[in-house]
Amino acid sequence: MGRTITAVLTTFCFQMVYLLAGYYYTATGNYDIKWTMPHCVLTLKLIGLAIDYFDGGKDQNSLSSEQQKYAIRGVPSLLEVAGFSYFYGAFLVGPQFSMNHYMKLVQGQLTDMPGKTPNSIIPALKRLSLGLVYLVGYTLLSPHITEDYLLTEDYENRPFWFRCMYMLIWGKFVLYKYVTCWLVTEGVCILTGLGFNGFDENREAKWDACANMKVWLFETTPRFTGTINSFNINTNAWVARYFFKRLKFLGNKELSHGLSLLFLALWHGLHSGYLICFQMEFLIVIVERQAASLIRESPVLSNLASTTALQPFFYLVQQTIHWLFMGYSMTAFCLFTWDKWLKVYKSIYFLGHIFFLSLLVILPYLHKAMVPRKEKLKKME
Repeated sequence: MGRTITAVLTTFCFQMVYLLAGYYYTATGNYDIKWTMPHCVLTLKLIGLAIDYFDGGKDQNSLSSEQQKYAIRGVPSLLEVAGFSYFYGAFLVGPQFSMNHYMKLVQGQLTDMPGKTPNSIIPALKRLSLGLVYLVGYTLLSPHITEDYLLTEDYENRPFWFRCMYMLIWGKFVLYKYVTCWLVTEGVCILTGLGFNGFDENREAKWDACANMKVWLFETTPRFTGTINSFNINTNAWVARYFFKRLKFLGNKELSHGLSLLFLALWHGLHSGYLICFQMEFLIVIVERQAASLIRESPVLSNLASTTALQPFFYLVQQTIHWLFMGYSMTAFCLFTWDKWLKVYKSIYFLGHIFFLSLLVILPYLHKAMVPRKEKLKKME
């Protein structure tokens, strides 16, 4: 089909229909490790490949700097496409990377020592070691902190505060299995040289080109957007690059954001829990942005937030809200089917939905009441 929009749309439709058909015929009500798991990774790679090839036929000046970076000017051979698709460091759980980046590896350009094998053993072992720390922690604690407990009568009969605290702890802990996988595979990518990302201002080699986790940010951020920015980084970047930004013609960022999350939910699988999880992410991000805007623009709240003595208290409150509702969202993601996640949500009275929908309604009124109009500010000045 050549470098045409027909090729892009045909590739997108074929890859997604094939993947969704695989989910339909193989999925159960539990966590499935089947051929569909690596295939969902491959689906994004091949869709991205088609779009980059399409961009390669356009005039350079019509492309953004990002699109110019990823656009494929030549025609990749079958061997190159196979190597890109089945690269052993990323074919099971990611990370995502472009064909151009892979070809730089093949051509020997991804090294901190030109003409030589990259000096990547120590950086790779560091990521492997960090991954093993998470692996050991998850292995030791996983028998005691499970999603199955959320469905038991014992959990349902516990006090409300206990149910919320268990969901908070479980919500943080359940993500560690993903952290483990991504840190170990990042180590593989670094070892081969695929993780090389140039040099910093001190001429120190950077090895974060395939980083799927920002561990320090993940562990310390009190904000939902911080967790999103630190978790599954390359997949999020893929969706932003090939889906969200391509919907610019809609002229509505929130609509583009919502459709991007709908795509992500379907890409994960056909279970209703995925739709609920990403619907919650959409709601939470909107509310968090509104709250941040209110605090930033309200003189009273901004002064209060900048009070040094109160900052540890605010941080603790933020982290509690953050991980409680991360756990709330992950409940649907990990329990998959509506009968399971609905049972847990009923046991805590749909706390997450009520809390954020209420804020969605209240925050605009608070903003109107607490943020001075520009005319008033000018008079005050």
